[in-house]
Amino acid sequence: MIFATAQLNGKTFIGIVTEDGHIMDLQKAEKKLFEMETIPADMTACIEQGEKLKNHVLQLQSWLNKSEETESFIYPLKDVQLLAPIPRPNKNIYCVGKNYRDHAIEMGSEADIPEYVMLFSKAPTSVIGPGEKIDPHLHITNELDYEGELAVIIGKKGKGIPEEEAMDYVFGYTVLNDVTARNLQSRHKQFLLGKSLDTSCPMGPYIVHKSAVEDPYSLKVETRVNGELRQSGETKDMIFSIEKVISVISQGTTLEPGDVIATGTPSGVGKGFNPPKFLQSGDEIEIVIEGVGTLKNQVK
Repeated sequence: MIFATAQLNGKTFIGIVTEDGHIMDLQKAEKKLFEMETIPADMTACIEQGEKLKNHVLQLQSWLNKSEETESFIYPLKDVQLLAPIPRPNKNIYCVGKNYRDHAIEMGSEADIPEYVMLFSKAPTSVIGPGEKIDPHLHITNELDYEGELAVIIGKKGKGIPEEEAMDYVFGYTVLNDVTARNLQSRHKQFLLGKSLDTSCPMGPYIVHKSAVEDPYSLKVETRVNGELRQSGETKDMIFSIEKVISVISQGTTLEPGDVIATGTPSGVGKGFNPPKFLQSGDEIEIVIEGVGTLKNQVK
Protein backbone atom coordinates (compact mmCIF):
# COMPACT_ATOMS: atom_id res chain seq x y z
CA MET A 1 0.00 0.00 0.00
CA ILE A 2 1.73 3.15 -1.28
CA PHE A 3 0.33 6.57 -0.39
CA ALA A 4 1.12 9.84 -2.15
CA THR A 5 0.10 13.48 -2.07
CA ALA A 6 -0.41 14.73 -5.62
CA GLN A 7 -1.82 17.59 -7.65
CA LEU A 8 -3.84 17.52 -10.83
CA ASN A 9 -5.30 20.64 -12.46
CA GLY A 10 -4.51 22.64 -9.32
CA LYS A 11 -6.31 20.23 -6.98
CA THR A 12 -4.37 18.42 -4.25
CA PHE A 13 -5.45 14.91 -3.37
CA ILE A 14 -4.33 11.84 -1.45
CA GLY A 15 -3.77 8.85 -3.68
CA ILE A 16 -2.79 5.21 -3.73
CA VAL A 17 -0.12 4.24 -6.25
CA THR A 18 -0.91 1.10 -8.23
CA GLU A 19 1.54 -1.50 -9.54
CA ASP A 20 0.88 -0.49 -13.15
CA GLY A 21 2.06 3.11 -12.69
CA HIS A 22 -1.23 4.84 -11.93
CA ILE A 23 -2.56 6.75 -8.95
CA MET A 24 -6.07 6.53 -7.51
CA ASP A 25 -7.67 9.65 -6.03
CA LEU A 26 -9.04 8.20 -2.78
CA GLN A 27 -11.70 10.85 -2.23
CA LYS A 28 -13.11 10.54 -5.75
CA ALA A 29 -12.94 6.75 -5.72
CA GLU A 30 -14.76 6.59 -2.40
CA LYS A 31 -17.49 8.91 -3.64
CA LYS A 32 -17.88 7.01 -6.92
CA LEU A 33 -17.80 3.48 -5.52
CA PHE A 34 -19.34 3.91 -2.06
CA GLU A 35 -21.27 7.20 -2.40
CA MET A 36 -19.64 8.52 0.75
CA GLU A 37 -16.89 11.00 1.71
CA THR A 38 -14.82 10.06 4.75
CA ILE A 39 -11.23 10.23 3.43
CA PRO A 40 -9.54 13.61 4.01
CA ALA A 41 -7.51 15.47 1.36
CA ASP A 42 -4.64 15.90 3.84
CA MET A 43 -2.07 13.17 4.50
CA THR A 44 -1.74 13.82 8.23
CA ALA A 45 -5.51 13.70 8.66
CA CYS A 46 -5.53 10.42 6.72
CA ILE A 47 -2.81 8.95 8.93
CA GLU A 48 -4.81 9.92 12.02
CA GLN A 49 -7.54 7.50 10.88
CA GLY A 50 -5.16 4.60 11.52
CA GLU A 51 -6.49 1.11 10.81
CA LYS A 52 -9.78 2.58 9.64
CA LEU A 53 -7.97 4.19 6.70
CA LYS A 54 -6.04 1.03 5.87
CA ASN A 55 -9.16 -1.15 5.90
CA HIS A 56 -11.15 1.36 3.86
CA VAL A 57 -8.42 1.58 1.22
CA LEU A 58 -8.30 -2.20 1.00
CA GLN A 59 -12.05 -2.16 0.36
CA LEU A 60 -11.61 0.45 -2.35
CA GLN A 61 -8.88 -1.57 -4.02
CA SER A 62 -11.10 -4.65 -3.94
CA TRP A 63 -14.06 -2.82 -5.44
CA LEU A 64 -11.81 -1.22 -8.02
CA ASN A 65 -11.42 -4.54 -9.79
CA LYS A 66 -15.20 -4.72 -10.21
CA SER A 67 -15.66 -1.17 -11.47
CA GLU A 68 -15.78 -0.42 -15.19
CA GLU A 69 -15.68 3.36 -14.83
CA THR A 70 -12.34 4.40 -13.35
CA GLU A 71 -11.27 7.26 -15.62
CA SER A 72 -12.69 9.85 -13.25
CA PHE A 73 -10.48 8.82 -10.31
CA ILE A 74 -7.43 6.93 -11.65
CA TYR A 75 -4.68 8.74 -13.54
CA PRO A 76 -1.28 7.85 -15.02
CA LEU A 77 1.44 8.92 -12.60
CA LYS A 78 3.10 10.89 -15.39
CA ASP A 79 0.04 13.16 -15.59
CA VAL A 80 0.15 14.31 -11.94
CA GLN A 81 2.62 16.32 -9.89
CA LEU A 82 3.82 14.46 -6.81
CA LEU A 83 4.31 16.65 -3.75
CA ALA A 84 6.12 15.79 -0.53
CA PRO A 85 3.90 13.13 1.08
CA ILE A 86 3.43 15.49 4.02
CA PRO A 87 3.99 18.90 2.40
CA ARG A 88 3.96 20.81 5.67
CA PRO A 89 4.55 18.69 8.80
CA ASN A 90 2.87 20.00 11.94
CA LYS A 91 6.17 19.90 13.82
CA ASN A 92 9.89 19.95 13.16
CA ILE A 93 11.27 16.79 11.58
CA TYR A 94 13.16 14.69 14.14
CA CYS A 95 16.60 13.68 12.84
CA VAL A 96 19.04 11.12 14.20
CA GLY A 97 22.67 12.16 13.89
CA LYS A 98 25.61 9.79 13.35
CA ASN A 99 23.46 6.65 13.36
CA TYR A 100 25.83 4.73 11.08
CA ARG A 101 29.29 3.91 12.43
CA ASP A 102 31.20 4.72 9.22
CA HIS A 103 29.43 8.05 8.85
CA ALA A 104 30.30 9.01 12.43
CA ILE A 105 33.95 8.20 11.69
CA GLU A 106 34.04 10.13 8.39
CA MET A 107 32.71 13.18 10.25
CA GLY A 108 35.43 12.93 12.90
CA SER A 109 36.85 9.75 14.38
CA GLU A 110 35.82 6.64 16.30
CA ALA A 111 35.49 8.92 19.31
CA ASP A 112 32.51 10.49 17.51
CA ILE A 113 30.46 7.29 17.54
CA PRO A 114 27.59 8.23 19.89
CA GLU A 115 26.79 6.38 23.08
CA TYR A 116 23.25 7.75 23.19
CA VAL A 117 20.79 8.64 20.43
CA MET A 118 21.83 11.99 18.98
CA LEU A 119 18.90 14.15 17.89
CA PHE A 120 18.38 17.45 16.10
CA SER A 121 15.56 18.82 13.95
CA LYS A 122 14.67 20.46 10.65
CA ALA A 123 11.98 23.14 10.35
CA PRO A 124 8.73 22.27 8.53
CA THR A 125 9.45 25.12 6.10
CA SER A 126 12.46 23.17 4.79
CA VAL A 127 10.29 20.46 3.19
CA ILE A 128 9.99 20.14 -0.59
CA GLY A 129 8.76 17.35 -2.80
CA PRO A 130 10.31 15.15 -5.48
CA GLY A 131 11.53 17.06 -8.51
CA GLU A 132 11.53 20.41 -6.74
CA LYS A 133 14.70 22.51 -6.85
CA ILE A 134 17.07 22.89 -3.89
CA ASP A 135 18.10 26.50 -3.25
CA PRO A 136 21.93 26.60 -2.87
CA HIS A 137 21.72 29.69 -0.61
CA LEU A 138 24.99 30.94 -2.05
CA HIS A 139 24.83 34.12 0.03
CA ILE A 140 25.38 32.13 3.24
CA THR A 141 27.01 28.81 2.30
CA ASN A 142 29.41 27.20 -0.14
CA GLU A 143 29.36 23.89 1.75
CA LEU A 144 25.96 22.44 0.88
CA ASP A 145 25.84 18.68 1.45
CA TYR A 146 23.46 15.75 0.92
CA GLU A 147 22.43 12.92 3.25
CA GLY A 148 20.21 10.08 1.99
CA GLU A 149 18.02 8.65 4.75
CA LEU A 150 15.14 6.33 5.53
CA ALA A 151 12.41 8.32 7.28
CA VAL A 152 9.76 6.86 9.57
CA ILE A 153 6.22 8.30 9.62
CA ILE A 154 4.46 8.04 12.98
CA GLY A 155 0.93 6.64 12.81
CA LYS A 156 -0.59 7.23 16.24
CA LYS A 157 -0.17 9.36 19.32
CA GLY A 158 2.09 8.05 22.04
CA LYS A 159 4.29 8.96 24.98
CA GLY A 160 6.62 6.81 27.06
CA ILE A 161 6.59 4.15 24.35
CA PRO A 162 8.55 0.98 25.25
CA GLU A 163 10.85 -0.37 22.54
CA GLU A 164 8.89 -3.60 22.21
CA GLU A 165 5.75 -1.62 21.28
CA ALA A 166 7.41 1.05 19.12
CA MET A 167 6.58 -0.50 15.74
CA ASP A 168 2.88 -0.31 16.62
CA TYR A 169 3.28 3.47 16.34
CA VAL A 170 4.79 3.42 12.84
CA PHE A 171 2.53 4.20 9.87
CA GLY A 172 5.08 3.81 7.11
CA TYR A 173 8.34 4.89 5.50
CA THR A 174 9.61 7.43 2.99
CA VAL A 175 12.89 8.73 1.54
CA LEU A 176 14.43 11.94 2.89
CA ASN A 177 17.43 14.05 1.92
CA ASP A 178 18.87 15.80 4.97
CA VAL A 179 20.48 18.65 3.01
CA THR A 180 22.98 20.44 5.25
CA ALA A 181 24.98 23.68 5.16
CA ARG A 182 28.16 22.34 6.79
CA ASN A 183 29.65 25.77 7.52
CA LEU A 184 26.51 26.82 9.43
CA GLN A 185 26.39 23.47 11.21
CA SER A 186 29.96 24.00 12.39
CA ARG A 187 29.67 27.70 13.15
CA HIS A 188 26.53 27.58 15.27
CA LYS A 189 27.30 24.23 17.00
CA GLN A 190 23.61 23.53 17.39
CA PHE A 191 22.48 22.04 14.07
CA LEU A 192 19.11 23.78 13.56
CA LEU A 193 20.23 26.60 11.23
CA GLY A 194 22.50 24.45 9.10
CA LYS A 195 19.77 21.85 8.71
CA SER A 196 16.69 24.07 8.28
CA LEU A 197 17.38 26.25 5.27
CA ASP A 198 14.37 26.55 2.98
CA THR A 199 14.26 23.58 0.52
CA SER A 200 16.77 21.59 2.61
CA CYS A 201 14.40 18.67 3.30
CA PRO A 202 13.39 16.97 0.07
CA MET A 203 11.05 14.12 0.92
CA GLY A 204 9.09 11.46 -0.95
CA PRO A 205 7.94 10.50 -3.42
CA TYR A 206 5.65 8.20 -1.40
CA ILE A 207 4.84 6.85 2.02
CA VAL A 208 5.00 3.07 1.85
CA HIS A 209 2.74 1.56 4.50
CA LYS A 210 4.62 -0.57 7.02
CA SER A 211 2.63 -3.62 5.95
CA ALA A 212 4.41 -3.44 2.58
CA VAL A 213 7.91 -3.35 4.10
CA GLU A 214 8.73 -6.84 5.30
CA ASP A 215 11.91 -5.86 7.15
CA PRO A 216 12.97 -2.21 7.59
CA TYR A 217 16.46 -3.45 8.50
CA SER A 218 17.14 -5.13 5.17
CA LEU A 219 16.95 -2.04 2.94
CA LYS A 220 19.79 -0.72 0.81
CA VAL A 221 20.27 3.07 0.87
CA GLU A 222 22.11 4.58 -2.12
CA THR A 223 22.79 8.20 -3.06
CA ARG A 224 24.08 9.33 -6.43
CA VAL A 225 25.15 12.82 -7.45
CA ASN A 226 25.08 13.35 -11.22
CA GLY A 227 25.05 9.56 -11.57
CA GLU A 228 28.13 9.01 -9.38
CA LEU A 229 27.51 6.61 -6.50
CA ARG A 230 28.40 8.46 -3.29
CA GLN A 231 26.55 6.57 -0.55
CA SER A 232 25.82 2.86 -0.34
CA GLY A 233 24.67 1.48 2.98
CA GLU A 234 22.14 -0.82 4.56
CA THR A 235 19.62 -0.05 7.26
CA LYS A 236 20.80 -3.09 9.23
CA ASP A 237 23.92 -1.05 10.05
CA MET A 238 22.05 1.54 12.13
CA ILE A 239 23.64 2.00 15.55
CA PHE A 240 20.28 2.75 17.17
CA SER A 241 17.23 0.87 15.94
CA ILE A 242 13.98 2.50 14.88
CA GLU A 243 12.38 1.08 18.03
CA LYS A 244 15.10 2.60 20.20
CA VAL A 245 14.81 6.01 18.57
CA ILE A 246 11.02 6.12 18.91
CA SER A 247 11.24 5.06 22.55
CA VAL A 248 13.93 7.62 23.40
CA ILE A 249 12.07 10.52 21.78
CA SER A 250 8.78 9.59 23.39
CA GLN A 251 9.98 9.33 26.98
CA GLY A 252 9.21 12.98 27.60
CA THR A 253 7.86 14.15 24.23
CA THR A 254 4.51 13.18 22.74
CA LEU A 255 4.74 11.71 19.26
CA GLU A 256 1.74 12.32 17.03
CA PRO A 257 0.36 11.05 13.70
CA GLY A 258 2.32 12.55 10.81
CA ASP A 259 5.51 13.15 12.79
CA VAL A 260 8.59 12.42 10.69
CA ILE A 261 11.76 10.80 12.03
CA ALA A 262 14.84 10.69 9.77
CA THR A 263 16.91 7.71 10.91
CA GLY A 264 20.40 8.83 9.91
CA THR A 265 22.66 8.55 6.88
CA PRO A 266 25.36 6.08 5.78
CA SER A 267 28.93 7.16 4.98
CA GLY A 268 29.74 8.91 1.72
CA VAL A 269 28.49 12.44 2.35
CA GLY A 270 30.28 15.24 0.52
CA LYS A 271 32.14 16.44 3.59
CA GLY A 272 33.59 12.95 4.07
CA PHE A 273 35.70 13.11 0.89
CA ASN A 274 39.21 14.58 0.67
CA PRO A 275 38.82 17.14 -0.76
CA PRO A 276 35.12 17.52 0.10
CA LYS A 277 32.53 17.10 -2.68
CA PHE A 278 29.95 19.73 -1.80
CA LEU A 279 26.90 20.30 -3.97
CA GLN A 280 27.07 22.78 -6.84
CA SER A 281 24.36 24.53 -8.85
CA GLY A 282 22.94 22.10 -11.40
CA ASP A 283 23.83 18.95 -9.46
CA GLU A 284 21.19 16.23 -9.41
CA ILE A 285 20.83 14.10 -6.28
CA GLU A 286 19.13 10.72 -6.53
CA ILE A 287 18.43 8.70 -3.38
CA VAL A 288 17.18 5.15 -3.78
CA ILE A 289 15.88 3.02 -0.91
CA GLU A 290 14.77 -0.37 -2.13
CA GLY A 291 11.12 -1.03 -1.54
CA VAL A 292 10.48 2.57 -0.49
CA GLY A 293 11.22 4.75 -3.51
CA THR A 294 13.53 7.00 -5.49
CA LEU A 295 13.84 10.68 -4.60
CA LYS A 296 15.35 13.03 -7.19
CA ASN A 297 16.07 16.74 -6.77
CA GLN A 298 18.36 19.20 -8.47
CA VAL A 299 20.25 22.15 -7.03
CA LYS A 300 19.20 25.43 -8.66
